[in-house]
Amino acid sequence: MTGRSLAIRVGRRSAVTIAMASLLGLVAFGWPFLVPPGTFASTETPPLMFGALLVLVLAVVFAGIADGGMDAKALAMLGVLAAINAALRPLGAGTAGIETVFFLLVLAGRVYGAGFGFALGCTSLFASALLTGGVGPWLPYQMFGAAWVGMLAGLLPPARGKAEIAMLAGYGALAGYLFGFLLNLSFWPFSLDPASSIAYKPGLSFAAQWHRYLLFDASTSLGWDTGRAVTTVLAILLAGPAALAAFRRAARRANFEPAVTFDPAHRLAPAPARPDDDVAAAGG
Repeated sequence: MTGRSLAIRVGRRSAVTIAMASLLGLVAFGWPFLVPPGTFASTETPPLMFGALLVLVLAVVFAGIADGGMDAKALAMLGVLAAINAALRPLGAGTAGIETVFFLLVLAGRVYGAGFGFALGCTSLFASALLTGGVGPWLPYQMFGAAWVGMLAGLLPPARGKAEIAMLAGYGALAGYLFGFLLNLSFWPFSLDPASSIAYKPGLSFAAQWHRYLLFDASTSLGWDTGRAVTTVLAILLAGPAALAAFRRAARRANFEPAVTFDPAHRLAPAPARPDDDVAAAGG
């Protein structure tokens, strides 16, 4: 038993849409290892192109989710949590990698499901960017990375009590590192002097390119990602039990179950007459 209440039910069509969008997102992040040298005139072109494309893809994903599984209660919950996350982010971002967004994203995705986690990741980062003036070509990548963090939290295996908190804390640490690792890919190809030994260099083999990127990530952002991971772990350990209880209590009161509907094409057939009824009718 997980105590999970699916605030946004992801149908087959929405699941396929999310899967295709995630595949495109992986291509957008990993293009330095996939695009042949000389394909683009400059290294700035791919991230800008993929960034614009990701915005359209996210719009399609949201349309698909809203079409099949988002009601007014789920939308209200999404708006409240996205607003809280947007307000929390400026309190920590910018100081030693401290991020106050991911613990709430992990816990909400855990309780309300993968579809809700995906939507919350997108809306939280978008609202935060509007609040802090952080809108730029990097925003679609941040939205996609956070969406994956929330979605994967909703797919974690069943657990309760201390085992669940430990699992969520471990996942929060991993998500903190993974988010930074992915976001670095969005600007690594054009952020360094091409002569640097850790810079992106078109024409190298996958292994050589990968080695350069690992060195770049370790030397430039590993400390920042560690701050994000530690912050998330501590927040989950300290506030996780109370937040999970509050989210599950809100889910029970909201009752995110689909309404019962009746198909007029499948009406009940009249009950067959009993012999006693025929005798009574004849006698009458």
